[in-house]
Amino acid sequence: MALVLEQAAVIGNELALSFSDDTEAYIALPLMRRACPCASCQGEPDALGRVMKPVVEYGPKAFDLVKFQGVGGYALQVFWADGHSTGIYSYPYLLRLAGLSGN
Repeated sequence: MALVLEQAAVIGNELALSFSDDTEAYIALPLMRRACPCASCQGEPDALGRVMKPVVEYGPKAFDLVKFQGVGGYALQVFWADGHSTGIYSYPYLLRLAGLSGN
């Protein structure tokens, strides 16, 4: 059965998520930002398949979550106060960040 996100909210320094199967997840915002899955943060493979992870520097607003929006029925796009917004976090990835299985 597909994960269905029912609610999401920033509570203090965490993103709280509630899914239709009664799973609740809480993710610290600094952890979430450092785990941003976008190519700018994690790198991308070159023609030979090598991934060079870029050096990412975090400014004073890097861990302030401004807003988020659903992407299809499978992920959240997150917008940070420093302007970074290219990370698409799948629901299973968010569950893994929260320390839950997520598959």
